[in-house]
Amino acid sequence: MDTPDFQEHLNAVIRQHAEALAVQLQNQRENLFPPDARKEMRRFTSGEAAALLGVNDSYLRKLHLDGKGPAPEMTAGNRRLYSAQDIQDLRVLLEKTSRKPGDYLPGRREGDHMQVIGVMNFKGGSGKTTTSAHLAQRLALKGYRVLAIDLDPQASLTALHGVQPEIDLPDGGTLYDAIRYDNPVPIAEVIRKTYIPNLDLIPGNLELMEFEHETPRALAQGSAGLFFFRVREALAQVEHDYDVVVLDCPPQLGFLTMSALSAATGVLVTIHPEMLDVMSMSQFLRMTADLMDVIAESGADMSHDWMRYVLTRYEPTDAPQNRIVAFLRLMYGDKVLNAPMLKSTAISDAGLTKQTLYEVERSAFTRSTYDRAIESVNAVNDEISELIQKVWGR
Repeated sequence: MDTPDFQEHLNAVIRQHAEALAVQLQNQRENLFPPDARKEMRRFTSGEAAALLGVNDSYLRKLHLDGKGPAPEMTAGNRRLYSAQDIQDLRVLLEKTSRKPGDYLPGRREGDHMQVIGVMNFKGGSGKTTTSAHLAQRLALKGYRVLAIDLDPQASLTALHGVQPEIDLPDGGTLYDAIRYDNPVPIAEVIRKTYIPNLDLIPGNLELMEFEHETPRALAQGSAGLFFFRVREALAQVEHDYDVVVLDCPPQLGFLTMSALSAATGVLVTIHPEMLDVMSMSQFLRMTADLMDVIAESGADMSHDWMRYVLTRYEPTDAPQNRIVAFLRLMYGDKVLNAPMLKSTAISDAGLTKQTLYEVERSAFTRSTYDRAIESVNAVNDEISELIQKVWGR
């Protein structure tokens, strides 16, 4: 058995290592994003901008020559580069002249309810945060008003968006502040603008674990009420401000996940097509169903607009993976998204600099590597966008 002195020394070592790592991460951020350690979205080529808007590059060129819309940045080679804000401004301009409402601004109209997408799996390495980050950014770049919420105490989604929890969130600032049992704050107080137009963020950090610790205590004291409604009730405060909310759920079926499930209108389960992951998912689905039954018995409406599985880190040349994918498609049919998210060095290398594929410069990779990865990610996210549109009757 460890002696008290040994345990005390171990605690000091762990704390020292945590503080040293935080300093190094902050130094990395300052080096990656000078001069103020704040991330900025890269500019998009005219071809990329046209693809995001759903128009021809020649049409964008004509708008520019006619002096309509924002003026793009011109490179030395006379190429046009558009910022994310330029693309959003062009959306507004094109929507005004469009014959069909929603062609360029695809968000909610009167009578449409906000879509809350819970991205979940309780096994680490399933690509949950990568999926959440790319989905939130793609929807924002496509013109949806998006709120991304990091419910994972490990806060990887937060770090990807340029917020370092141990440095930037010393006094809270997570969703916990809005769903806590004593003196919750309005959710608007913890929402942050990001460097991407249309995308706001509620960051996460270890403070989220307090909800897991406090809920049993509040239940014992009879003060928790219907605890699983707390995320839903917080989101209701800003319902008119967003079209879509993306919840990056924690990798466990705790009280936070239960509350997120209750708030969600759509559920996206990430699956890495390896046998151990599929076996783990079997337990995850069984436990999730049991928990949803318990919540429903307490009076909650646990119906969802849709539920889908997304294949992540998929390698088409891997024969065992292909067998598992075929098995999953046979068993779950159209509940598995048609498009898989491919395993790619482009995604992992972008993550080394805390960026997504939408942020990283294409020139950082060989063209084929980047194009293969971005086409895969876009196909997944656009399939989810189609689900959202169908829910809204379009």
